[in-house]
Amino acid sequence: MDIPNLSHLAVPGTQITIRATPKAARNRIVEDGSTLRAYVTVVPEGGKANAAITKLLAKALGVPKSRLTLLRGETARDKVFRVDM
Repeated sequence: MDIPNLSHLAVPGTQITIRATPKAARNRIVEDGSTLRAYVTVVPEGGKANAAITKLLAKALGVPKSRLTLLRGETARDKVFRVDM
């Protein structure tokens, strides 16, 4: 897995925008300029892709999954997560 160190974004209250790509060849997060792109291998049904993206993002941020809240984009490719306390 290609996971960059995004610990500098792990500040409570920070909103992180991610562009999701399900059914990718491998799980990874790519910094594309000011945009984060998350590629996950799972299919986008039943919340599986959202769960995989949450897990991947938590690992990159160095925080538990429980500290991430999906604010917008549950069924869209563009998602906004918030880092909680």
